[in-house]
Amino acid sequence: MPEDDRSLSAAEELALARLAMDDNDLAHAAGHVAAALAQAPTLPEVHETLARLAATDGAGGVDLFPLQGHAFVGTVVARAHLLAAAGRPAEGLDLLVAATGHAPGTDWAGVPWVTTPELAERLEPDRAARILMQVCAAAPDPVPRAGRAALAPYLALARNAVTVHPEHGLLLGAASALARRVGEVDLAIRWAARGVRAEPSKIGEVWLGYAYRSAGRTREALAALGRAVAHDPDDLTVYADIAGTLADNGRLDEALDWIDRALARDPSFECAVHTAHRLRHQRDGDVAHLVALADFVRDHPDDTHEHGDLAESCRSRPWLGQVTPATGPVVDALRQAVTDERVGLGAVRLEQPPPPSALRAAATAAPGLRIEVAGVPDPDPREPRRATARRLWEHDGTTVVPAVPAPSPEAAARLRQLAHPAWPHPPAAYDAAVGLATLELDDLLGLLAHPPEAPPTALGRVLGQDPSLWVRCVQVWACLGLLHHRTDEPWAESTRRRVLLDLVWGVEDWVTEAALFALVTAAWVDPDVRADVARVVTERLADVAAVARSRPAPIAPSLAHLALASPALDPETAALATALTVTGQVPRPRSRLRRLWGLLRRR
Repeated sequence: MPEDDRSLSAAEELALARLAMDDNDLAHAAGHVAAALAQAPTLPEVHETLARLAATDGAGGVDLFPLQGHAFVGTVVARAHLLAAAGRPAEGLDLLVAATGHAPGTDWAGVPWVTTPELAERLEPDRAARILMQVCAAAPDPVPRAGRAALAPYLALARNAVTVHPEHGLLLGAASALARRVGEVDLAIRWAARGVRAEPSKIGEVWLGYAYRSAGRTREALAALGRAVAHDPDDLTVYADIAGTLADNGRLDEALDWIDRALARDPSFECAVHTAHRLRHQRDGDVAHLVALADFVRDHPDDTHEHGDLAESCRSRPWLGQVTPATGPVVDALRQAVTDERVGLGAVRLEQPPPPSALRAAATAAPGLRIEVAGVPDPDPREPRRATARRLWEHDGTTVVPAVPAPSPEAAARLRQLAHPAWPHPPAAYDAAVGLATLELDDLLGLLAHPPEAPPTALGRVLGQDPSLWVRCVQVWACLGLLHHRTDEPWAESTRRRVLLDLVWGVEDWVTEAALFALVTAAWVDPDVRADVARVVTERLADVAAVARSRPAPIAPSLAHLALASPALDPETAALATALTVTGQVPRPRSRLRRLWGLLRRR
């Protein structure tokens, strides 16, 4: 149901419609009325013009608004109103519900014929129930407050329908489901309870359980869902609902018992599998559960509907769902200099050289910031941890310059479209980075050392408050792009593996983290490379732990979180990673950036 690209106002469209009717050009008049309806679906003048058009047509006007191909939403709504006027309100309601599904926040049904009690008397209760269920399917659950007014006409229809048919169980349950979605929880409980008393059924008990759950009445909710299981012990979705309700109330052992009961009946039942992995990870924090879930999703591409368990489990977790913020005095001074103009740049005094990416970010975003380094400890953070075939940076005293050329403008533009500090889960990040697959290797490496400016978007403007975060975003996505480089090459001898290993074992830098994240992501999406990646993660973590025993290693906590996000990690390495996260916590976002992270977590 596409939108027409129209720039005229509703009033202008109506004026043109009247002119077309005066010329007896009813087809063009209908197009203008449809355009006006799309902009102002409850404006009385629009409906007056539509009624005049129908009268002029002489046949009710329905055929002036044909549903051909991907119909324009204004055409659909106009036809709905004319069908109702022609004595076919149920068909009209079906079309209004379709428009609601297309744009749930628009008040398509806010017209008298929908809310009049007479409509409920003309509808069969089964048809009314199906219409309400279609509305529920089209609306989010729950509906945000800002979108509830658009569904008020349907709730009025539900009230009228249950008044006319007070003992119809299916209608009462469907009405309850709609009331619950729009925040009328007490009403939802009353309707659902009446429904199961009138006609006991599995779906009725499910609706009642959902209503109780929305009201925070967990005991009654579980009782209702338990009765639903008694009605139909083979409906495993109810088992998953019970498990989710128990887990939400901290009763994980009971929740997993219900999931195990479901899996005993059908080990491949998708809802139970998704819920089981999510709850097991919630219980013990072992990333292996999430990796197994990702494998299940990959191996079952034809699941009946989309599940959010993997994304929910990864949300806000370091590297599983977002880049970790950078740390260190250079970053602190840079954030303060960028966000508070009253603070002078001054100087930052350091005991050892900071990561090269931090120096470059400071030189770009706050060129007046002086960085003074007291000395160079052992081991030298400016030297690669292993021999590598390529270097990103060249050091000159306390300054650092890129050792690779800048990327092409096309490469920079493409990355700016993709780079983001959060992702649903590692496989989703991998899939999103496919847009970088055609970039040349030199461009991808250039992006690491020459990050482009943040895009002029709302996200870019917020990221501009912390240049270090934007640089880390660029480096993460450039390394994800490396994963898509020459994927025809076998992994063990591939260019992408060789380059990422060079970056992992190069100088201590933010790029180290980004490259290791790319390898961890490769292990998530390809079981065949897990043993290789686990070995790299184990060796890199052991190395940074050894360094941290002799001098500060700023990237150590982040590498530890990367290790804990890695598949197939051995218990000893996992214990070391856990210890490093305890001794060097990854920081919470600074207060000026909490708005950004709050938005990301609601994605």
